[in-house]
Parts: sequence; structure tokens; C-alpha cells
Amino acid sequence: MRHSNAGKKFSRTPSHRKALLRNLAKALLIHGKIRTTETKAKELRGVVEPLITLALRNDLHGRRQAYRVLGSHSLVKRLFDEIAPIFAGVPGGYTRVVKLAQPRRGDNAPLAIIELTRKPGEEQASAKAAKPTRAVDAAKAATRAEGETEDSPKPKRTRKKAEATPDAE
Repeated sequence: MRHSNAGKKFSRTPSHRKALLRNLAKALLIHGKIRTTETKAKELRGVVEPLITLALRNDLHGRRQAYRVLGSHSLVKRLFDEIAPIFAGVPGGYTRVVKLAQPRRGDNAPLAIIELTRKPGEEQASAKAAKPTRAVDAAKAATRAEGETEDSPKPKRTRKKAEATPDAE
């Protein structure tokens, strides 16, 4: 019986399992989204989320601990400089597992997509897009306010009613 033994074994030796999860973590941090089996995706959360938490600390010891898992200085730099700032102030839940409807062809394994909840490109793009929209809204509101103070024609609906009353008399 497997009482109090957390984690899946994936029918692999401990070193193979460790290498599998490290490689999946590297792929997720590089691409932002990967497709794998449901159980691997759920186990991968336990590797990636602590790495992002380490990156949020942003100290030398955290970088060294992340390097032990990732084994790549460029990937550690990307994690600390690009990915972690996006999750600043977020208390957890850095990854999302979405189950796919169709199982894998060959062995009928249930598939899932694991992805980061926030992406480096999207966050900056949405912030840039939001600012001009607000400026445009502010300009529209200002022109509306100016139009109301001056003698401007009323909306078409009220003009039609005003035109209809003199003709009826």
C-alpha cells in the first residue's frame, strides 16, 4: 500500500522521473505552454510553481537553487528577468492545466495543456493597448462636456419631435 507517498512514479526510476520533470519545466518556461498527459501536467505544477516563487524573491541564493533545477544560466535569467516580474504581487496559481477533449491517438492517454496564467508578451501589449483607449474615452467625454455647455443641436430624436409640432399647428 502507498500510504502517505505523494507524487506519481510514471513507471520510471527516480533519476528518470527527475529528468522528465526538469525537461518539462524547461519546455514550459521557454514556450509558456506545452501539451502533455494530464498526470504529467499535474505533477509539473509542483516543479514550476516553486521555481516562480524562487524567482519572485530575486536573490542570489534563489538563482542558484533555480539553476540546480534548470541547469541553464540563460533560462534562469529569463525566469528571473521576464517571467517573475509578471507574477509580482500574485500569491500563487502561476500555472493552469486545461484538459483536452480528445485523448492521444495510439495509447488513448488523456491529454492536457499546461500553461503559465500570464504571458510576458500579452501583459505588456494589453497595458499599451489600454492606455490609448482610456485617452480616447477621456477625449470623447471632454468633447461631450464642451458640447453641452455651448448651444449645440439636440439629438435627432428630439429634433424630429420639435419639427413635428410646428407643422401640426
